[in-house]
Amino acid sequence: MATSFDPTNVNLDTADQAQVVCYMNKGGNEYNGHLGARISSVFVILVISTVVTVFPVAAKRVPSLKIPLYVYLFARYFGTGVIIATAFVHLLDPAYQEIGPASCVGMTGNWASYSWPPALVLASITVIFLMDFGAELYVETKYGVQKEAPVNIVSGHVHREGSQSYAPDEHNPDKAVTAYNSAETDSLSAEISMKQQLAAFLILEFGVIFHSVIIGLNLGVAGDEFATLYPVLVFHQSFEGLGIGARLSAIEFKRSLRWVPWVLCMAYGLTTPISIAIGLGVRTTYNPESTTANIVSGVLDSISAGILIYTGLVELLARDFLFDPCRTNSRKQLGFMIVSTLLGAGIMALLGKWA
Repeated sequence: MATSFDPTNVNLDTADQAQVVCYMNKGGNEYNGHLGARISSVFVILVISTVVTVFPVAAKRVPSLKIPLYVYLFARYFGTGVIIATAFVHLLDPAYQEIGPASCVGMTGNWASYSWPPALVLASITVIFLMDFGAELYVETKYGVQKEAPVNIVSGHVHREGSQSYAPDEHNPDKAVTAYNSAETDSLSAEISMKQQLAAFLILEFGVIFHSVIIGLNLGVAGDEFATLYPVLVFHQSFEGLGIGARLSAIEFKRSLRWVPWVLCMAYGLTTPISIAIGLGVRTTYNPESTTANIVSGVLDSISAGILIYTGLVELLARDFLFDPCRTNSRKQLGFMIVSTLLGAGIMALLGKWA
């Protein structure tokens, strides 16, 4: 970009658009003190976000707490709404502001040749889908598990497409029951389900942690907006933690892995405080509006948005409400689950006004 741009004498009919936009969006290090409050944010966010993240896991795995069913359901499905709103409002929108076509980065060099945020989101979704599908095929191959074909009833016979037909035997009703109904197969199915759900969860936490690192750094060096950003991020991280914990609580870990959910909760709870501490370490030199910072943040936000969009819509909404064979038939409970999801999405979307 030419260096002859004079912001005090601009003819908008002839000026280079990129130069104008880059000048208007130019920022610097805005750190303005309040070190004590910033240090307190490390511990406040650590404690509150960790406790909220652990709550759904404890509610499910510590029976002595006697958490009411609807309290647990609220935490779980409110968290689902939070994850979806985070993807669109807290990740995708900032990505456009950082590297989108109307941003300074998006108007310079190769970044100006294409709209990169949606391309990175699409690439992220595609990679996650292929990983998910590949894992499914791997499990089917390794354990010899096949998808059950549709069942047809033909002349009193139960016929499953691609399999042998069985006629009901009223004297020995268990005769046609296959090994799929045995305790051994139930145990194997549970282990397979656990591994698939854990893989999906790790992808989700990976996407959320990306986002948490960026906002932690920004809080550490924020200027006048720190006073507003601080309380908003306490709620922001708590709501995201609720979503993380709720998803984790839905996974049935075998006895030897009962420690895993607690470690994963702590990993989320520590991410933002550590990032804030790093931000404080570079508080007088780090510029969150620099070209490099915008590129890194924009790329990570786009990738994280793709991860959370896929996870939120496929792994959470579709799997829980549309394709779960064990889904409740209680209209009251279903209505409560839907309202909780919408409330989580709505409140998290509203927080996007400030952070």
